[in-house]
Amino acid sequence: MRALVTGGAGFIGSHVVDDLVERGHEVRVLDRLHPGAHGGAPPYLRDDVDYRLVDVADVDAVRAALSGVDAVSHQAAMVGLGVEFADATQYVRDNDLGTAGLLVALHREHFRGPIVLGSSMVVYGEGRYRCDEHGVVRPGPRAREHLDRGEFEPRCPTCGRDLTGEPVPEDAPADPRNVYAATKLHQEHLVQSYGREHASSVTTLRYHNVYGPRMPRDTPYAGVASIFRSALAGGLAPRVFEDGGQRRDFVHVHDVARVNCLALERAESECVLNVASGTPHTVLEMAQALARGFGPDAPLPEVVGGYRLGDVRHVFASTRRAEEVLGFTAAVGFEAGMAAFSHDSLRDPAGPAVGSAPP
Repeated sequence: MRALVTGGAGFIGSHVVDDLVERGHEVRVLDRLHPGAHGGAPPYLRDDVDYRLVDVADVDAVRAALSGVDAVSHQAAMVGLGVEFADATQYVRDNDLGTAGLLVALHREHFRGPIVLGSSMVVYGEGRYRCDEHGVVRPGPRAREHLDRGEFEPRCPTCGRDLTGEPVPEDAPADPRNVYAATKLHQEHLVQSYGREHASSVTTLRYHNVYGPRMPRDTPYAGVASIFRSALAGGLAPRVFEDGGQRRDFVHVHDVARVNCLALERAESECVLNVASGTPHTVLEMAQALARGFGPDAPLPEVVGGYRLGDVRHVFASTRRAEEVLGFTAAVGFEAGMAAFSHDSLRDPAGPAVGSAPP
């Protein structure tokens, strides 16, 4: 199989590339080396892969790279909550317009092969909650006045009682709570529309909190694990928002790369899958596990309160469908993965654009 991987020089995409090559596939990569994510060409790029510095929004450039391609892994995206709402134009440009450009190029080349989309659990908004009286409920966005009082847990929208978090399944209603989440959901809709119109199988992988080597360091667009890892590497205590009790599912990038390969090799028609470890942990537990990996002299995490309005309280996954459809279960455990991550090399995001990559 000849696979095209967009964003294949990035954090998750580069591991997908490695796994595809090691499984005997030929790989071509499109990546514009966005200066917000790369400080130049990263050192882990492979000699046996065809890398092209191409913006996926550039339809003609993408078409030129599609010759002989059998399958597409679409990983290119701007990630994270960003710095401020003014980032919205960049998120829409990179995630939505970029995806549209890729799909138009595929359309013009009459592509009918499998497509795997790297999506995100952020499309769910809050996770799944149950009220003792009213069953499964959907709490609305947390009110600023409640957060200001340190009342972080969502309440039942009918009776106001405490709720119990449960694993969120793939058929849970989408409820994006920030700009990044909205663009990821739009990516899903665009790619699924292409699949239906072109009889192309589409597997949407909703990643939960991915961590591991090659994450970008020292950037507000990185995941929380990378932010805490950068703080510890600088001798600083990780600063944990709210009360640290936010629950997430932290899944290692090696597992994420493996499930991408399985999805390309065992293409299903219009299938949406959670990609997670199946074992949630709090954000404070994650910070503590990272600190342990740095050794007994590492600064302990500090719970500093505060909040970000775009954040949700609890979201963790049901992984049953990925196991049933692809035979996938995560192999990297939380403690072992965090211990390794405390020593993994991260990627420097600061630097000029490289080659013909646009700014």
